[in-house]
Amino acid sequence: MAPRIKTRDRIVQESLALFNAQGERSVTTNHIAAHLGMSPGNLYYHFRNKQMIIAELFAEYEALVDSFLKVPEDRTLTVADKAHYFEALLAAMWRYRFLHRDLEHLLESDPDLAAAYRAFARRALLNAKAVYRGFVDAGIMKMDEIQLEALALNAWIVLTSWVRYLCTTREVAGDLSEELLRRGIYQVLALESGYLVESSRAAVEQLAERLYVPLSDIGT
Repeated sequence: MAPRIKTRDRIVQESLALFNAQGERSVTTNHIAAHLGMSPGNLYYHFRNKQMIIAELFAEYEALVDSFLKVPEDRTLTVADKAHYFEALLAAMWRYRFLHRDLEHLLESDPDLAAAYRAFARRALLNAKAVYRGFVDAGIMKMDEIQLEALALNAWIVLTSWVRYLCTTREVAGDLSEELLRRGIYQVLALESGYLVESSRAAVEQLAERLYVPLSDIGT
């Protein structure tokens, strides 16, 4: 028999599902409590307000990205690692897509969350630069430090704005799929193509074929 999920964890999990499905602004603590079949007072015992639930979900997302966006300490990077990074990014973006969809509103509504996000963004950019530097050191990509910095920043801009872009192209803003997010990962791979070393191009092109989603499927 599977262990029973703690009430606090259930609140976090179901809030994530509701935020993803309906958008954070459409979901209140009363909606969450009703969805869970509990009284608002019981929910407030665990979380004083919705911002606390969002902060916990962001901490989960932050820890997840930190766990994979780094260079292995004991070996050189390979093209297979590029696929791993992209698949991990796709999974994180899909699981916590409401954070990307409602980011500006979330940060405006909670100064503490905004400060945490700024620190996360700085760290993620440093880690992304380290990963790209690892690909250069491995002979998979070729670029100087200025190009490397620009590529890391451009990749960050694409990934963090992709969900909001998709929402502008859909008849129903929340009508998203993991497949549509996959095209955003492909866009980053397209940014990298000019820096690939010829010997790694064939393997990366195979990865691009797996990630490609026609623009007609996005609605543009």
